[in-house]
Amino acid sequence: MFPPFDPDRDERKRRPNVFARGQVPVRVLIPNIFTLVGLCAGLTAIRMGIEHRWDLAVAALVFAAFLDGIDGRVARLLKASSRFGAELDSLADFVNFGVAPAIIMFNWALDDLKSLGWIAVLVFAVCSALRLARFNVSLDATDAPAWKSNYFVGVPAPAGALILLLPIYAEDLGLHVPTLTPLVLFYTLGIALLMVSRVPTFSGKLIGQKIAREYVLPVFVLAALFMALLLTYPSLTLALGSLAYLAAIPVSAYRYLAEERKAAKAAKAQSAKSSAAEGHAQRPEDPVIRPSFRAKP
Repeated sequence: MFPPFDPDRDERKRRPNVFARGQVPVRVLIPNIFTLVGLCAGLTAIRMGIEHRWDLAVAALVFAAFLDGIDGRVARLLKASSRFGAELDSLADFVNFGVAPAIIMFNWALDDLKSLGWIAVLVFAVCSALRLARFNVSLDATDAPAWKSNYFVGVPAPAGALILLLPIYAEDLGLHVPTLTPLVLFYTLGIALLMVSRVPTFSGKLIGQKIAREYVLPVFVLAALFMALLLTYPSLTLALGSLAYLAAIPVSAYRYLAEERKAAKAAKAQSAKSSAAEGHAQRPEDPVIRPSFRAKP
């Protein structure tokens, strides 16, 4: 009823349908369903923030971050990655981790500062959009070395959203942070700048791809323990996790610089070795000195 239309594509060069008879396998829809459910969770977090129901707002945002962490892996596992899914995921991330935490923080404390508080959350949302746009562009770069896959450039949007709510976790633990509203404003601006900065942060993409057989059960136990702590003591768990992430940023920057120096040193050594080998191959052979036998006069 509604055929797709692409004005940039010549109708005479229409590509054939990727799937037989124009049907899309269900496995292709599953990752997008995860993304849409995460988007609904982010929108729910916005509503809970407007209604000043902070616990539910934080829970909805954490649930959205959890779904954002698994939808890409589900797509790769099912071999259902698509450009449509990538664009949908980016748009959902902006709503979930740019708009939702900004509205929550404004309604929680920054509305006391009126326009200044609104400017702070606007800066956070804009930095989140810029961070996501830069990440999408970096996906097209294929010439980066493998070790750089273990690092993000700047704080990713989901992590930025969760650590932005650190004052709310602290207030729930008994620390009355709303009396320190100016500090919350500067903290919001600081997290926004970290998202668009060039500071390398751990991504964990190269960690845990393969583990030894004897570590399988301990990993399951740790995952169950973390979920139990998160469900039983959510504020304490999120607060400690946020502080640990902030403390790990200098460590990740140091490790990145160390690996960059190591890679540059290895590349320089390899270049010198190649130059030496090439020079040896192009050097002419030493002339052979033959004795001359001339008759005596």
